[in-house]
Amino acid sequence: RRDVLVLTPWLAPIVWEGTFSRDVLNAQYLQKNLVTGVVTFAVKKYWFFIEGFMASANKYFLAGHQVNFYLFTDCPEKISHLQMAPENHLFVIPVQSGPRWQDTPASRMATVSSYIQRQFQHEVDYLYCLDVDVQLLAHIGVEIIDALVATISSWQSTPEQQGKAQEAPGASPEGAGHFHYTASFYGGSVAEMYELTRACSEGVLEDTENGFGARWHHESHLNRYLLLHKPTRLLSPEYYWEPEL
Repeated sequence: RRDVLVLTPWLAPIVWEGTFSRDVLNAQYLQKNLVTGVVTFAVKKYWFFIEGFMASANKYFLAGHQVNFYLFTDCPEKISHLQMAPENHLFVIPVQSGPRWQDTPASRMATVSSYIQRQFQHEVDYLYCLDVDVQLLAHIGVEIIDALVATISSWQSTPEQQGKAQEAPGASPEGAGHFHYTASFYGGSVAEMYELTRACSEGVLEDTENGFGARWHHESHLNRYLLLHKPTRLLSPEYYWEPEL
């Protein structure tokens, strides 16, 4: 493709439809006998989205490969029986919700970091975090697999901007040439995800102790981390199209 940027200034690939062969990648992935994990949170009113998200993810996310879905929720009793593909497994993990809606995003990184250390590192090779209030409409395959993967935010992305490798909003001058990433879809190897979530949770805690919060909550901390630790693979906005703010 010549209409979009397919390589970052630090030579990481940017995945767009038409830039890869899924058949070739599937064959390589199957030889490695890997397991991928998906983490999502459904607390307070977001339990309403569970059935739609799980049905679409079960159908489209790494179809035909082993996937463990880890659903964190404060209302496990409201989850109806969900029919999973034979290669997929659903683990419902009860959590408590905070009094404010901001509490869930703020604590999400710490929760994931803790569970990577105590459980996930023994069960999966790669781990991805997705928001629950979406439905997948097309296949997301093993083209997303890499050590540290981020999705370019769609609300500030156009073909013209992509060609310029746009700067993250509010970034300092040394951030020029980098992208702004959505916190709704990111992931990587278990080891890389542990370092990312640990660093971001520490940043959130430091903000809380100092009496203020980042403008975009944990997404701001995610982008700060990825500014200092460049992703090894970027997913185009095709993978998570957000409504305009």
